[in-house]
Amino acid sequence: MDPAVEPLPTAPAEQEGRPAGARSGLSAHILPTSATMIGVCLTALYISLLSPMGAQRMVMDKLLAVDTLVFLLSATLSFMSMRARRRGAAYESYAEAIFIAGLGLLSLVALTLAFVVD
Repeated sequence: MDPAVEPLPTAPAEQEGRPAGARSGLSAHILPTSATMIGVCLTALYISLLSPMGAQRMVMDKLLAVDTLVFLLSATLSFMSMRARRRGAAYESYAEAIFIAGLGLLSLVALTLAFVVD
């Protein structure tokens, strides 16, 4: 290690503005990203309204609506993890798992869209 470069001191979670239970501050990234993904899902949902009504479109619309709720739940849990004193780490863990599930569902919708659109 170069002696001219000193590592930054690490501060406890309370001094960084995070609750004591928060693990890594991942919630600060999950919250805005989940909000952005809600916008992506809603945009895709409204774009799908331009296509003719069919069974495939109905399935995609339902999946996008459910995915929007999944990302909303992830954002809510992420916010709760930043505000909670005791269960912050647990909320952050749930938010992370639900966010990954939302990304998986969105990927499923993208695959469905790729194979259904003529």
